[in-house]
Amino acid sequence: MGNRIREERVRLNLSQEDLAQAGGVNRNTQGTYERGGRNPDTSYLEGVAALGVDTVYVLSGQRLLGTGLSDFEAKLVEQFRRIPDDDQRTIVRILRAMVDDAERHPK
Repeated sequence: MGNRIREERVRLNLSQEDLAQAGGVNRNTQGTYERGGRNPDTSYLEGVAALGVDTVYVLSGQRLLGTGLSDFEAKLVEQFRRIPDDDQRTIVRILRAMVDDAERHPK
């Protein structure tokens, strides 16, 4: 599990301090998690999930986020999850309008 936590941190270009703060632990504890000396609790996992950490992957070694998605699509989903709810709703409205327009005027 420790290696997967580190992989996620590197994938998201975050520091140990970033994850530690989001997970409600200190940097030393973060390092212990990454070395496999201890496993994180659910509170930590909930906190780092908000930064885009694929917690299913951390726990199971299976990537569900990218299942059936290209790398580009998976990155978009990851970024979408990291923005505020109001911004997410705005993006959904824009996409709906674009899809409606594309269906009315196929190219």
